Amino acid sequence: MDSLGNVVFNDREIENERLELANTKANYILGPNLTLRNCTLVLKVSARRLSLKQPRFIDCTFEVKQELKNYQSWVAASLKGCRFKGRLTGCDFGHWPEYMSLPWYQHGSIEDCDFTEAQMDACRIMGCDPATIRFPKWPCFTFLDPIGRARELNSIQWPGGFRPIIVEGQYRDPPRTTAVTFYAPALARRRKTTAEAFRAVIEQFDCIVY
Repeated sequence: MDSLGNVVFNDREIENERLELANTKANYILGPNLTLRNCTLVLKVSARRLSLKQPRFIDCTFEVKQELKNYQSWVAASLKGCRFKGRLTGCDFGHWPEYMSLPWYQHGSIEDCDFTEAQMDACRIMGCDPATIRFPKWPCFTFLDPIGRARELNSIQWPGGFRPIIVEGQYRDPPRTTAVTFYAPALARRRKTTAEAFRAVIEQFDCIVY
């Protein structure tokens, strides 16, 4: 850790290592010019303590030991063949160069990744093909191509006034959104309804994975 409290991994390639990012007083910076292959990363820090600057993760496992909330910086990383475990809330993955003009946000990607052991809520895949991605099963559920299917998805009444996708106005979902995953129990709490009420509607659509 340097005098500013930063732990920096850059300008190198790391293989078959286990990295524990667990010092709650440190700022972990991964990249630029960093490639990790077949590594396990144990994340025990909050989103504000983790900064990604165009790292490449290949066949890595992420063990999220502390819920990672509202973390958009995955879109500054290249993820291929990776597995995720733990709780991810409000996280974005993939290619979303409009998110920030900084150079490392122009090259994000995700493919062949496995989230089946993760709990995802309000997490989005941006600008990448979700067909190569394995999403968690019920009580998580995933909208595929929500922008393209917005009219259909919004044409019926959802529990608690929920709207699956917003395509107009200040709070609209970005056009690059190709998939969105929710955790039904948490969504039901926010909407003051039940997970079962959501499932009854979900079962009517072929563009939802659950």
